[in-house]
Amino acid sequence: QVQLVESGGGLVQPGGSLRLSCATSGGTLSYYSIAWFRQAPGKEREGVSCISNSEGSTYYADSVKGRFTISRDNFKNTVYLQMNSLKPEDTAVYYCAAPPLGLGCRGGMHYWGKGTLVTVSS
Repeated sequence: QVQLVESGGGLVQPGGSLRLSCATSGGTLSYYSIAWFRQAPGKEREGVSCISNSEGSTYYADSVKGRFTISRDNFKNTVYLQMNSLKPEDTAVYYCAAPPLGLGCRGGMHYWGKGTLVTVSS
């Protein structure tokens, strides 16, 4: 089964950028769709973005469209989330997740990382 480890979180000023990484192991990354979720303090977890296993199709929440970009490097077994023009409301713990092997982005997530904290504040 695949294991997921997030990194790249930190403190950034509004308008700044961060790149999150989701390193995978225990499975062939190209067979898995990978999603990013986030959970802000006192709020429910929400889906941010996803990249599919087959065609590499990408999906974004309306709140991040045009600012965030998801990508994957199957040779490095890593998925990235480039976050630009960050806003205070982007502050959250960001998690990467994957559905079972072979399923697309609409599959229920089965594997989860432990998260990385992003804080957007001046």
